[in-house]
Amino acid sequence: MRRVVSIGGGRVLVPHETYALYLGGVESAALIERDGQVYLLPLRGPVAGGMLLKQRNLRGDRVMLAIDFLAGLGIDPFAAEREFGARWDADAGALLLEDLKRV
Repeated sequence: MRRVVSIGGGRVLVPHETYALYLGGVESAALIERDGQVYLLPLRGPVAGGMLLKQRNLRGDRVMLAIDFLAGLGIDPFAAEREFGARWDADAGALLLEDLKRV
């Protein structure tokens, strides 16, 4: 099964299935750009910082507000929601957001 995240309205939306598989139990994360790729890096611990992965609904989908980061990639904060593939990159210890690059 293909895993996805959605980007739109200045937010990163992580469906419950993707969250449970790769990020289960993580309450905050950081978005980073490295070598032209965008990663969602899970952060653990009470002083880890980062951006909150807020529970969006009873199903357990998560949402992260990332207006500034996405704008830095050239993504309009009012852009319509769009899906991107997501896969775990063990070398980076993060979720790779496929095909999400600087516009």
